[in-house]
Amino acid sequence: MTAKAEPQGGAKLLIDLGPLLVFFLANFLAPVPSVAKIFVATGAFMIAMIVAMIFSALRYQRISPLLWFSGVMVVILGGLTIWLHNEAFIKMKPTFYYALVSALLFFGLATDRPLLQRVLGSTYPGLDEDGWKKLTRNWAIFFAFMACLNEVVWRNSSTDFWIGFKIWGALPLTFLFAAANIPMLLRHGLMKDDAVPVEPGPVE
Repeated sequence: MTAKAEPQGGAKLLIDLGPLLVFFLANFLAPVPSVAKIFVATGAFMIAMIVAMIFSALRYQRISPLLWFSGVMVVILGGLTIWLHNEAFIKMKPTFYYALVSALLFFGLATDRPLLQRVLGSTYPGLDEDGWKKLTRNWAIFFAFMACLNEVVWRNSSTDFWIGFKIWGALPLTFLFAAANIPMLLRHGLMKDDAVPVEPGPVE
């Protein structure tokens, strides 16, 4: 059986980050009153996420577990945001995402179930068991930190600042943290001739 192709390079960035960029642009460019921009942006975010999932399914015959998880959360919390006209739901979405992923990773470590390896095994060729444990621990801690950080930001700042933070704060932090793990990954068997991924999944 032929292995299914995995999104790489620009296609991966488009799937993972495209919906977030649509959300950012819609919030600042939508020709509606300021108080309505977040709701227009939320609707655009939901549509963009669904399109990204459909594109992944059609182009690569699969939707990654993280993309499924993120997409379902965007649709549910985005729908509540628009239905109840309460922007708190979409602002809490990254907190739920980060906290649940962190809890799952910690659970995998505690029960000796390599959840991260099952999801990203083909992305980190040659990584040994100890490397996977350290990588899982590091991302679990990072996601827990990001969940707390998102709560602090959205509860203590304006909507525009929070959206800007998602683009100019959360994204750079994620890429920098991923880069900081590269030396450890190389020490634990990651093939130096292969491209090193910059993140474990969609940024929330």
